[in-house]
Amino acid sequence: MANIIDELKWRGLIRDFSNEDEVRKLLDKPTTIYCGFDPSASSMHVGNFVMISLLMRLQKAGHRIIAIVGGATGMIGDPSGKSKERNLLDVNSLKYNTERIHDQLARFINLDDPKKGILLNNYDWISKMSTLDFLRDYGKYFPINYMLSKDIVASRLQTGISYTEFSYMILQSIDFLHLYETEGCKLQIGGQDQWGNLTSGLELIRKLKGVDAEAGCFTVPLLLDENGKKFGKSVDGALYLDRNLVSPYKIYQYFINTSDDDSARYYKVFSFKSIPEIEATIKEHYEKLGMRVAQKALAYEIVELIHGKEAADEVVKMSEALFSGNIKDLSEANIIELFGDLKVEVESGKLLEDVLIEIKAASSKREAREFIKGNSISLNGEKNTDLACVVDSKLAMFNKYIVVRRGKKNYYLVELR
Repeated sequence: MANIIDELKWRGLIRDFSNEDEVRKLLDKPTTIYCGFDPSASSMHVGNFVMISLLMRLQKAGHRIIAIVGGATGMIGDPSGKSKERNLLDVNSLKYNTERIHDQLARFINLDDPKKGILLNNYDWISKMSTLDFLRDYGKYFPINYMLSKDIVASRLQTGISYTEFSYMILQSIDFLHLYETEGCKLQIGGQDQWGNLTSGLELIRKLKGVDAEAGCFTVPLLLDENGKKFGKSVDGALYLDRNLVSPYKIYQYFINTSDDDSARYYKVFSFKSIPEIEATIKEHYEKLGMRVAQKALAYEIVELIHGKEAADEVVKMSEALFSGNIKDLSEANIIELFGDLKVEVESGKLLEDVLIEIKAASSKREAREFIKGNSISLNGEKNTDLACVVDSKLAMFNKYIVVRRGKKNYYLVELR
């Protein structure tokens, strides 16, 4: 089997190795690899999808994947990347989140054959451990000065860290040891902010199994945009993978609006096309700046990966309709998605000029008439220059909606009552 390390490096998916030669050697043959996911929310987001897509690549390369949902560690809280103590979730919320994360992971990782991939919950083994077992069997292998030297702890010493979060490193280390012993897991991966946790788990294995124990870890860099902003955050917050929280269209819009350099970089990270195909797209992108070649390719492929081809085709249609003004083929759900925030209820039977004032598309009757006579007003994609036009259900889509467009970019949604 081909070693995947060089491809992952090209894609910008590797930051730190425990030992690059050892990791390469592990990946020269089918290896069991694990990655943990935090159930602090009911859905993962696009930032998490960096790790999910990496697991998908490793599985396609012939490796066995273990995805861990942190039902136990989620009760403690990971201090990595946090400037202050997080609020602990209650048991019911954590149980609900764990089940939802479990279901999401199952959409992306092949779990049909346990030899290819499995999902586990670390609550199943950590919850059975007594406090004395934790302290005697594991705590004694973690010198305080060793733990204080880790960035995940050191960065919190000024603001404060509780013993609860201080102990998180040990719990995650126990996970790696448990999977090493029970599942033959040799490799752990995580984001760059997990480096201290990953190396601590590796040290625990070597202390208990010998310095020559065959195991390793590597991290993935956190993706930041050109302004240093954390990847996957929109103006409304995290871009969740649950379409009930964030629609496929919003994910598409996030990527279609990324900068030229960011879109080329993200395309290498997320696309499952071959390296020559990606290089050709990026080359065309920079040759035709302004045509958003990489943005369109990236936005389509990531929506297709997360929500399927039908959703990807749908959001492209919505985006093109918004650009062209041709909205007749949009569904009622599409209209609500695109214009719902602009919706104004209007009584049926009013003159168009009065409606334009009511929805604030015009400031006066004189201005409204000028817009109508000047060919600036479209109703559901069709120009309207009729000063005597009455806005009623005859003009409406789905008997109640009229999308008003003034000029090229100003949209309004009328809902008739």
